Amino acid sequence: MIKIRYVELNDRDSWMRLDNHLSENEFINKVYLKTGYVLTIDEKVVGILRYNLFWDNTPFCTMLSIDSSFQQKGYGSMLLKHWEADMKSKSYGMLLTSTQVDECAQFFYRKLGFKDCGSLIIDISKYAQPMELFLIKEI
Repeated sequence: MIKIRYVELNDRDSWMRLDNHLSENEFINKVYLKTGYVLTIDEKVVGILRYNLFWDNTPFCTMLSIDSSFQQKGYGSMLLKHWEADMKSKSYGMLLTSTQVDECAQFFYRKLGFKDCGSLIIDISKYAQPMELFLIKEI
């Protein structure tokens, strides 16, 4: 059975397996602020989505990750659509997300109605990465 719900403290190990960028403290914040979701199949966590508020007023998806053995089966779309519906129910009017330009996630987001809206180049050597592409969607 497939279920999407807010992340809970007891999801920590499963979450960290799919998201190695989040600190322990930020994981706890995601739980208490209800800014993270898990997608479970038969109670096993196979996908996560986390967000924050850009400019303190616009939902920004900061991570969407699906276990590699469950990719390309529509679970990422389910999570994103769930988040979108939740944000719409809270009266937000648009969503943001981003991805590096060398990643294929940009095609996924565009397929779900997001459009390019800018980019960021980080050229400080310690933090350098490929250009970050920002995408936006009206809801």
